[in-house]
Amino acid sequence: MRKALTTLALTVALTTVGCGGLNDSGDGDGGGTTGDAGIEHPSGADELVLRWEYSGGFVPYEYDLRRIPMWSLFGDGTVVVLGPMIEIYPPPAWPGLVATRVSEEGVQAILEAAKDAGLMDGDASYNYPCIADAADSVFTTNAGGGTSVVSAYALFDAQAGSCPGVDEKARAALAGFQTKLGDLASWLPEGSIGPEEPFEVEELRVYALPYEGDPELPQEPVAWPLRTPLGEFGDEVAGQTEGMRCDVVDGSELDTLRPIAEGTNELTPWTSEGAEYRLILRPLLPDEHGC
Repeated sequence: MRKALTTLALTVALTTVGCGGLNDSGDGDGGGTTGDAGIEHPSGADELVLRWEYSGGFVPYEYDLRRIPMWSLFGDGTVVVLGPMIEIYPPPAWPGLVATRVSEEGVQAILEAAKDAGLMDGDASYNYPCIADAADSVFTTNAGGGTSVVSAYALFDAQAGSCPGVDEKARAALAGFQTKLGDLASWLPEGSIGPEEPFEVEELRVYALPYEGDPELPQEPVAWPLRTPLGEFGDEVAGQTEGMRCDVVDGSELDTLRPIAEGTNELTPWTSEGAEYRLILRPLLPDEHGC
């Protein structure tokens, strides 16, 4: 599952963006609509319009904590996707995110395709009983005067036909739309996609767990640089890991932490007041806040 998601993230990041500027306003600002032209959608830079993400599946608890949506569109036309990820172990602790701007003409084309795929017909869930331990592809759409959440279990695993006749038409439409999101440049209006840029993280969710590590892969420890020690960091989190804490880092503290965190991996021990911790770093998207 991890390898498949990594490969897919790389594909999305490399194919989402295109060349040239935006053809609507000439300044690359994207924008939104309140219904005067095309499908109504929010226009704020922190307002979600459309998202595709994975949920569930047979993955470790900690993996779920760091999972980031694969593809998100915001009201100002910004699309944020997972960037390329190198397949090494232990992987980098800081995941890379890529942003690009889509003009209003491009946003409308995306929303029309979402509508054709059934994502504006209300909430729906498509199970697939012939496959176990797979993830759900979840699509959240906030447009056309309403919000809907549509999920499909084992969306691409099911294409092998192991359970024929189960919601075939709806699932095929969702699979086709998900594929299109990974290749916007091939079908959006010419000039509607701006250049690819690193996504600027403004808030970072940090989980601090007691360190266990891997005896066969010892790592160099890194000192926790912020004033609040990790043993008092944020709030305790109820879950499968005893002693886990969580808080959000932003502003000057994020400026301090980021250059250090970018050089660490998921097994790096962080030291604070004589104890060692493992950190799970989860950059927050513009619509996400808190733990």
